[in-house]
Amino acid sequence: MSPKIIDGKAAAARVLAEVKSQVQAMETEGITPALAVVLVGQDPASQVYVRNKVLRAEECGIRSLEHKLPAETDESALLALIAQLNADRDVHGILVQLPLPGHIDETRVLQAIDPLKDVDGFHAENVGGLSQGRDVLTPCTPAGCLRLLHDTCGDLAGLHAVVIGRSNIVGKPMAALLLKAHCTVTVVHSRSANLKELCRQADIVVAAVGRPRLVDADWLKPGAVVIDVGINRISEGERSRLVGDVDFDSALPTVSAITPVPGGVGPMTIAFLMKNTLTAARLQQPASVTFAEHPEAACPSIS
Repeated sequence: MSPKIIDGKAAAARVLAEVKSQVQAMETEGITPALAVVLVGQDPASQVYVRNKVLRAEECGIRSLEHKLPAETDESALLALIAQLNADRDVHGILVQLPLPGHIDETRVLQAIDPLKDVDGFHAENVGGLSQGRDVLTPCTPAGCLRLLHDTCGDLAGLHAVVIGRSNIVGKPMAALLLKAHCTVTVVHSRSANLKELCRQADIVVAAVGRPRLVDADWLKPGAVVIDVGINRISEGERSRLVGDVDFDSALPTVSAITPVPGGVGPMTIAFLMKNTLTAARLQQPASVTFAEHPEAACPSIS
């Protein structure tokens, strides 16, 4: 059979449609999920990311609140804003766009966000909950990757997954989600021995290491499913383009399914940010608000 190119844009559109439907159901109870996005400084890439997030929120019916602060904003002022947003019952999700200016402690800022409003899933309470297999707000990129795997493979139980990379944002939570899905999981990284041999044993390979075209066909078992999280800009003559951590052209004849770059994992990250905002809004409601009339509005699972 011909390999399947996994369409992340189409998958993200399905997730966003689900979120929009569930937001509409919540609105019948008088609740409109709201996402506050905080941007410190004028980093061009961050500005693009924030704009895209705000646009997706509006499409889903999620109210977006932008807080744009100058680069010289001190840490205490940023923490005061987060405290204000934590206390605002009409704000359900808080996202502080990274990276922050060097004079601000990112860890301190992220830990200041209420775990129930932590739509990035970076707070220690959510990280710990994920490691215990609980349903918590989960980092958006690995959650999106898991959805792509379920859409492609169905039940993942018993499959051997290799995660390349051990970052707190992708590698570690990805491994935890795959364990929760009953995979056998191997995490490899820059200090691992026999990288290629370990990857060649995998039914699923998730590449999230930030090295362009590191993984080629020699790393892959025939029929493997490959999720390429890498986004690397390379120069080719006078032009530049985006490529993944996987050499797509080399891998394509070997795999059964693979995500392209761009158009694979990227759209899922923002889609799951919207899903996390919806989940956060649901979790913050009193127990008396059950949405029984709208079962599709129940708190979505992390998968």
